[in-house]
Amino acid sequence: MNYRHAFHAGNHADVLKHLVLTRVLAYLQRKAAPFRAIDTHAGIGFYDLTAEEAARTGEWHDGWGRLAAPFDAAVEALLAPYRHAVAAVQARHGPETYPGSPALIREFLRPGDQGVFVELHPADGALLRERFNRDPRTKVMALDGWTALPALIPPKERRGLVLIDPPYEVPGEIDRLGRDLARAVSKWPTGLYLAWYPIKDIGAVDRMAAALSVALERPALRLDLLIDRPDDPSRLAGSGLIVVNPPYTLAAEMDLALPALAERLARGGYGAFRCEAIGRAA
Repeated sequence: MNYRHAFHAGNHADVLKHLVLTRVLAYLQRKAAPFRAIDTHAGIGFYDLTAEEAARTGEWHDGWGRLAAPFDAAVEALLAPYRHAVAAVQARHGPETYPGSPALIREFLRPGDQGVFVELHPADGALLRERFNRDPRTKVMALDGWTALPALIPPKERRGLVLIDPPYEVPGEIDRLGRDLARAVSKWPTGLYLAWYPIKDIGAVDRMAAALSVALERPALRLDLLIDRPDDPSRLAGSGLIVVNPPYTLAAEMDLALPALAERLARGGYGAFRCEAIGRAA
């Protein structure tokens, strides 16, 4: 899978990933103690939806674009941190901007909190540094994301999250996600981890999640959002997240939000979701 994100910014996978990310960041803000947010595959930070890449695919129209109409009040309450963060980024960079995870993370950082954004691609990393290194709360690092994962934990703050969002350009990265995530949790057992994966071969995802459930000694959630039937491994049918040490409210929140998103983002009349406990709590 080739996932240069400028072509896919604001698509259905971003909607799932960024909704969960902003729910978790809002949860971390509830305590006064500082936290660190580490993004292992950061990209360029934010994207112009009128640029050639996004305009060529138009994927955001069937993702973020479908969220323009409001949901019912309960779902809107869960979407509020996500919507507010996107609006704040657009107020600074223009209404056609869609934030990547670094820009969303920055919106939740308080004085004393830290965002660490890792990007190996030379051009993308240079742009990321230009956009974020002037902010004392953020730091950009030129590293391979898989190498950065064990190197940057545990952080000195002892609180925080790690977002693992690789491009899945190398065969076997679904399996690697499970293995490396389990090792990271062993090194920093109290950290909050969000590990994203595409759903093309649903069998590969099921095998990874089953092996991870056995390996993890911490509670976790598997959150899947399908916008198409998962019967053709050449097609992106949806995406998912493994959330390790989830906030105690997250499962109930996703039981409410995911059905609404599956219905709204469905392609060809098919939408489905999964909110399942794995790991120690399974």
